[in-house]
Amino acid sequence: MTNITVSLPDDLAQAAKSAGLLKPEAIESLLREAMRKRQVDQLFATMDRLTALEPKLTEEEIDAEIAAARAERARRR
Repeated sequence: MTNITVSLPDDLAQAAKSAGLLKPEAIESLLREAMRKRQVDQLFATMDRLTALEPKLTEEEIDAEIAAARAERARRR
């Protein structure tokens, strides 16, 4: 388990505390959701780059790109 210290403006810290968002399980949930959103954003950015490529990729090349992206994501876990 890793401990972190976060500096927040007093008003934000108080509002977050009142909303129960400073509890470890709430922070974990917020971070996991942010990470999922980032992965989706990266996927769409990659898709945009792929559609902009000339010449267009074949279906096999697209499958290879998807497999490479999945392998990279698995490697980072």
